[in-house]
Amino acid sequence: MIQILSALIFPALLVLLFTRVTYNHFVGLALTVALIAASVYKGYTNSWLLIIIDAFSLTLGLFLSIRLIRKTPRSA
Repeated sequence: MIQILSALIFPALLVLLFTRVTYNHFVGLALTVALIAASVYKGYTNSWLLIIIDAFSLTLGLFLSIRLIRKTPRSA
């Protein structure tokens, strides 16, 4: 149960965090996908259900990060 809740929350938050740091939502998504791929490779994600939930959370995080970038004023 904790793995499912973590898969719902953490990928979206990581995309938002990396987007906020890099000011690019594609870079934020790529860094988060790399972290999830590493966890799958190491064996921490052990079912297809968790991978599908991670993908859903990544999609939600990308959507939110696009909205974040549009609302955040860029300083020169």
